[in-house]
Amino acid sequence: MRYKMIVLDLDGTLTNNKKEITPRTKEVLTQYQEAGGKVVLASGRPTYGVMPLARELDLHRYGSYVLSFNGGVITECGTNQVLYEKTLPMDVPAKVYDLSRQYETSMLTYQDSYIITETPDDYYVQKEVFCTKMEPKKVEHLKSYVDFPVVKCMMMGKGIHLAEVEKKVKEYFGEALSIFRSEPYFLEIMPQGIDKAESLKRMLNQLGMSPDEMAAFGDGFNDKSMLMLAGLGVAMENGQAAVKAVADYVAPSNEEEGVAYVVEKLLDGSF
Repeated sequence: MRYKMIVLDLDGTLTNNKKEITPRTKEVLTQYQEAGGKVVLASGRPTYGVMPLARELDLHRYGSYVLSFNGGVITECGTNQVLYEKTLPMDVPAKVYDLSRQYETSMLTYQDSYIITETPDDYYVQKEVFCTKMEPKKVEHLKSYVDFPVVKCMMMGKGIHLAEVEKKVKEYFGEALSIFRSEPYFLEIMPQGIDKAESLKRMLNQLGMSPDEMAAFGDGFNDKSMLMLAGLGVAMENGQAAVKAVADYVAPSNEEEGVAYVVEKLLDGSF
């Protein structure tokens, strides 16, 4: 096979709109792994929110990988060993909290299997609950509650408003953090130098592989860098225009099993 590794975003890419992997997609990805290929699930979700899908695809059987928190954590599924982890500076969550209050956005972070927030019933918090299948934990004062290391904070709100908030948050932190929108309504605040492409470079280096041997699939703003890195960058038809603009190929949508369609072509040598 020309592409020995495929990297898959989850929401809007691997899963359909019900957040499910279809039987056809499971079958094709199993065939790919049986043929010797490695599958990497690369998501903004926390590790706990990715692992059910990793188990569903039997990644542990084939020694495949999970990049969670947009690459803030790399886990080898066969051994459950964390190969890499980078957390935010301890003072950042409190600063993000103050900015969230100033710009009237909702906010959350993560602790073990929980989404930590003051507003568990918020529309956008519920979107993250639906994506990750993690339980929200309501706290009275998030700023004082978070006294432990976290990999990611997230600010949330309507896309037009959040686009302006993104600019202001980037101005506030400068180059100290990695700040981007994974969806129009999700603003992710990550440690400096963390995005999917940078973490994939680290993993490929450990494995002695080249980006040219990798195919990457995505639909969101946070997938753009890994599509540009990969030997084959595949955007979903339902993806953001900016992502499709840098892709080598635009696949059918996540509702049309676009991942399965392309991986079948990888297996038969069409790509």
